[in-house]
Amino acid sequence: MDVGRQDQFKSALFEYLLSFSLFAVVVGSTLHFYLTNKLIRPLKELIKSTQRMKEGFYPEPIQVHASDEMGQLIDHFNQLVEQIKMNDQQRRRIVSDLSHEFRTPLSNLNGYLNAMKNGVIEGESKLYESLLNESKRLTNLVEQMDQLKEWDVESGKTLTEKEYTNIAIVVEQSLEMFRWLLNKQDIRCVIQADSRYVEINTFGIYQVISNLMDNAIRYYKGKNPVTIKGECLNHVYKVSITGEGKHIPQSEQEKIFDRFYRIDNSRSRKQGGSGLGLAISKEIIERHNGKVDLISDGDNHTFWFTIPIKK
Repeated sequence: MDVGRQDQFKSALFEYLLSFSLFAVVVGSTLHFYLTNKLIRPLKELIKSTQRMKEGFYPEPIQVHASDEMGQLIDHFNQLVEQIKMNDQQRRRIVSDLSHEFRTPLSNLNGYLNAMKNGVIEGESKLYESLLNESKRLTNLVEQMDQLKEWDVESGKTLTEKEYTNIAIVVEQSLEMFRWLLNKQDIRCVIQADSRYVEINTFGIYQVISNLMDNAIRYYKGKNPVTIKGECLNHVYKVSITGEGKHIPQSEQEKIFDRFYRIDNSRSRKQGGSGLGLAISKEIIERHNGKVDLISDGDNHTFWFTIPIKK
């Protein structure tokens, strides 16, 4: 009797163990499949996205559903794709802008030179002067592109060529370079600069002030004087150049520091503007950890920049 009960118990126990083992295998396989699929799916998405990039297309961002290492990897990959896409768009825009900038003066030069070669027109001093001006504008554009490239290269580095300089002297000396042009165009200029030593790249700040002054004179339109002010404000030194000029619509003011941007392309070309001066100034000031901006009511414009003052 005891033997029969023991065999019955063993049989029941075996059935329970078999059922539990089968259940554990099914549950374990399901969990294994789920976890493996959860791990492999993002990898498959990454492989598919990289294949799209290899084919020359930008893939859609991969959806991130976790904050673990895989989620962080996907998030970084999405950011990398977006950055590459932005860089490519910027490169295409710069190439387009450059071709646009060079096309007009080169067409003018080729047209006039070809006409002179075929005897259609004869050379005279005014024509030679016009051709020389076009050539100078091309040269100036190339030089400004070189300057912008240099500051772009420095954008990932720390400026080492800095020295403590009295910025008031830099402002005054920068203005002296425009005295002849101011007198020629009968533009009055008022300057007031507080004396203060700041750590700057002197050449760069000269270039910024020169660009802003050139911009103020080139587009000057009014009777009031151009005012240059340098003042200490808390932990920054602020330089501002204020003057009357051609109308700048509110919608255009945010774009004025963009590369190659000009409010009136045709009129700016005639005046020699390349749309790079303000962009170069912005690069230089940002490399000094400063800010540059424009305050305008449409016809009265104040271009300003700040340089941090270190204690």
